[in-house]
Amino acid sequence: MTTHGSGPSRFFDDMSRLMTNAMGVAQGAKSEAETAMKGWVDRWLAERNLVTREEFEVVREMAIKARSENAELRAMIAEMTSGAQSGRTQGNDSGSEPPHVTEAEAPATDMTPPDLGDTGTHAGASEAEAPATDMDAGNKA
Repeated sequence: MTTHGSGPSRFFDDMSRLMTNAMGVAQGAKSEAETAMKGWVDRWLAERNLVTREEFEVVREMAIKARSENAELRAMIAEMTSGAQSGRTQGNDSGSEPPHVTEAEAPATDMTPPDLGDTGTHAGASEAEAPATDMDAGNKA
């Protein structure tokens, strides 16, 4: 004859509570480990100056737009060149003046990327360490 508060039933109740508490501790440890690992990976990536997905997408869209404009300009130049050559062959040699380009045909001048927190130098280099560009060479001459 067993009473409710003692014997094998109480033993299994205690073991059940102990296992439940152990599972809670294990879940907490798992969550802490995931948070610590994510923080470590984020710091590691940030130290290497890798771009975020959003920054990549912005620059990708800019490149697509630039390629499209480049193709349009090449087509316009080819059209103007063929028109100028056909005019010269017909005896109309007024090709000394460059063709007038309207504002709508002119290439976009606002091709600067949006401010993404970059200072304009390469991979964290200071301005003194940054490689010279063609524009820098023109300014120094």
